[in-house]
Amino acid sequence: MRYNRLYKENNYLTPTTNTQTLSEYAVNLKYEDIPAEVVERAKMILLQTIGVSLAARNTETAEKVLKMSREANGGEGGATTVWGTGKKMSAVNAALALGTMADALDWEDCSWTGHPAAGVIPCAWLAAEERHKSGKDLITAIVAGYEVYQRIAMAVQPSEERRKNKGWGLTSWQIFGCIIPIAKLYDMDARKVNQAIGVGCECSTLPACYHATTMSDFYHYEHGYRARDGFLIAKAVEKGIHNQRDALDEPRCYTGVICGNDGSNGSGETLIRSAEADLTWLTRDLGTRYLIVETLLKHWPANMWVQTSAELVHQLSVKHGFGGDDVEEILIDAPVLNRMWAPAEGFTSVTHAQFSIPFVVAAMLCNPTPGADWFTAENMKDPKVIALMQRVKAGPSPETSPSEGFKMFREETGYPMKTVTVKLKNGETYQGSMDCHPGHPRNMMTREEFVDRFRIQASPVLQGERLEKAIETLCSIETVDDIASLADLLS
Repeated sequence: MRYNRLYKENNYLTPTTNTQTLSEYAVNLKYEDIPAEVVERAKMILLQTIGVSLAARNTETAEKVLKMSREANGGEGGATTVWGTGKKMSAVNAALALGTMADALDWEDCSWTGHPAAGVIPCAWLAAEERHKSGKDLITAIVAGYEVYQRIAMAVQPSEERRKNKGWGLTSWQIFGCIIPIAKLYDMDARKVNQAIGVGCECSTLPACYHATTMSDFYHYEHGYRARDGFLIAKAVEKGIHNQRDALDEPRCYTGVICGNDGSNGSGETLIRSAEADLTWLTRDLGTRYLIVETLLKHWPANMWVQTSAELVHQLSVKHGFGGDDVEEILIDAPVLNRMWAPAEGFTSVTHAQFSIPFVVAAMLCNPTPGADWFTAENMKDPKVIALMQRVKAGPSPETSPSEGFKMFREETGYPMKTVTVKLKNGETYQGSMDCHPGHPRNMMTREEFVDRFRIQASPVLQGERLEKAIETLCSIETVDDIASLADLLS
């Protein structure tokens, strides 16, 4: 082969088979082979993601994306159901809506590389509903989606230095968390899954993170766009796509395109992989180590680096019985870089507010029940919330960077330690410290805690017997013969 000659003459890397290995893993994964604790985690991620999507039902973001989806659908009607509405749409357009809603409150999950739940869960559910698959099929597709997504994401993510200079485009690789569960539930063989991954590489966005500068709420819609694209890609491959295989392999390596490459043969074919990409992640411990159980589930509707501070203040307020009106000052130590925003004029961007420790703490103290009410336009400008927010201040330690926390998270060395000191107007002072908050893999919530959170999250749509029926069904989803039979469950 010409490539082999070039590799031999120039001492290049030899061809790899990563894409096919991942494809065969996804196709061959069986429910019976998945450990019980992995099945349970997949079910709790399913419960949480549906819950946070329902929590977002009445937000401005949800209303806009539902209008967009209906227009793209040419009205209502189709094989799949949009949670919280009871309305039918095509799977493609329902995915646009549900992918956006799943991320709208920033309340789903956090892997080492992004928010896979906002893609994996809506796409798996909609594909299962569309193709009349069982609950066991659904769970298996969710696990396959997480395991393949996370390995691709870890392989293509940029180095720390490149991330500082060019951003970190987590929705660049979100596409793979959308494609894989759909492809599996569409019963594609490994060759077609391989092609679908290749089309995903072709359609992936550039690794930029413009929203991190602008704090635009378009960030939430990006997750819906990737979910929609996952269906479009799967349907294109199902109809027949050729010559798009082995995109994660040398010599034509997507990881080289995303992360930069060191050389080419002059015809545009990547011959040398840059040190930016770590291809060993693609198949590392595949089938023996389940990365889905190393995912963080958020306890609060906020950025992951806000979680611990909010948790500590909440625990102290419950234990000692104080509210926002009682607070003189709250110190967060160590403060987090770009997470201590407290503008005197409040916020116009939901995303900006979700990234603010002072705002989330103030919103929680003013309204201890988490949900969309925290992020209404009125609440983000509420003088009472703003005044309390400005009393949440940085402690004496130097700011920590989210990248430092990510390093600890990925290397499984824990999580950044936080100490919160609350000074009340009556002179009392309370203090608490925590590193791994509820939902961190080292401090995972129990099923009962997930269910309690779901009751809060789903309350804008489900109450009473309908709520309890949904909980019972989702917690035993493996007993359902046809996901399409649940069309009215979440409406």
